[in-house]
Amino acid sequence: MNRSRLAQRLATVLPREAYSTDAADCLAYGVDNSKRSGQAAAVVFPEDTGQVARVVRLCHEHRLPLIPRGRGTGTAAAVVPQDHEIVLCTARMNKILQLDSANRLVVCQPGVLNQDLQDHLAEAGFFWPPDPTSAAICSIGGNLAVNSAGPRAVKYGTPRENTLGLTAVTGSGDIIHTGTRTTKGVVGYDLTRLLIGSEGTLAVITEAVLKLTPKPESTVTVRALYDSESAATEAIVALMQHPETPSALEFMDAQAFTLANEHGQLGLPAQTQAMLMVEYDGSQAVLQALMAVLAPRFPKAGLLDLQQAETRQQRKSLWAARKALSPCLRSLAPGKINEDVVVPVSRLPELLSALRHISRQYGIPIVNFGHAGNGNIHVNILYHPDNPQHVAGIDRCLEAVFETVLKLGGTLSGEHGIGLVKRDFLPLELEPAALDVMRRIKAQFDPANILNPGKAIPPG
Repeated sequence: MNRSRLAQRLATVLPREAYSTDAADCLAYGVDNSKRSGQAAAVVFPEDTGQVARVVRLCHEHRLPLIPRGRGTGTAAAVVPQDHEIVLCTARMNKILQLDSANRLVVCQPGVLNQDLQDHLAEAGFFWPPDPTSAAICSIGGNLAVNSAGPRAVKYGTPRENTLGLTAVTGSGDIIHTGTRTTKGVVGYDLTRLLIGSEGTLAVITEAVLKLTPKPESTVTVRALYDSESAATEAIVALMQHPETPSALEFMDAQAFTLANEHGQLGLPAQTQAMLMVEYDGSQAVLQALMAVLAPRFPKAGLLDLQQAETRQQRKSLWAARKALSPCLRSLAPGKINEDVVVPVSRLPELLSALRHISRQYGIPIVNFGHAGNGNIHVNILYHPDNPQHVAGIDRCLEAVFETVLKLGGTLSGEHGIGLVKRDFLPLELEPAALDVMRRIKAQFDPANILNPGKAIPPG
């Protein structure tokens, strides 16, 4: 359908300011943080559930592919058009509809930014646990679409554990409500958890009922520097066996630490081969008692330095190395591939050892850091498209990473999602029968296959 005809169709369901077929807009909304790009046929900007439903019904009737999109911060190309699809951008659906402190819940639209929601909740003494690194620019809808969590997931869980219910529009244009406003409920199938992480392939989320957590009174941060990765990973295992679960447990390997130390001019010990950032939150009295017991028992094998912070400024100083890393990596490798694999915590030493071997085997630098308390490691393959050795080995290098993760009982993605980037690797983890069930579920929600077609599930 040409753009003029498409604009006429859209004008029947949306006000003029709520859609665009302009080529520049279609290009701008055809990219995400995966660095892949495509050209949309049109971009629509609905403001409520009713407008979304009308757009979806139009697309269903005329078999027009539709891609739900948040702020485009994802790295899996889940919102990149492949064949001039319509992009449905939820940026204008940015209202916090209700804050119910008595029942510890908030109702909001998907376009609300994570940080804006956190700031709003903080005034009432609450927070929503999922805290991706991109919180300032990523939306709640995007967090739900890929079940994106962040460091606090080790203690508080992911969006699936912190969402009570959803309002969504299926691929037929039907409006459905899932879940409850209570923390217990077992009526019907758990469609809420099914839609979370489905990357817009089953329905368009238009409202979310989120479960809130009271803000802790205090936080204690500990930074531990180790002389080997094995010592650091053994410390991770020991810390996760302690009765008190940390609210964050982050890891940086030798290369990651060296790059961050040099880039941020932090002046930390050069012999450091791994760094842990550990946080605990709770009441001040409980934390004081905890650290009095835990600090002396902090795993000492290979420990070079241990620093504890209690004030905001002290915590900021300890986190400086971690914050300096991402800008450094972006400048080092224009073709950087960032995977978010997960293995059981006890298998982290084996994973990191295997990653060092894979890096040497293919001559491609690999830098590792991430949410070690969950076994969720960000594997950064520093790929240069103009390096012949990298070009020759990158595909096999990536396959070797995935094969290693699965052999260790892990999974290919912890929070970035599948999209296009990892779609064709799914058969490595899921058997044909499971993929077939997923395709049949997709067909029930989206019989005309208009919602984000070709994403998240490999073709049958």
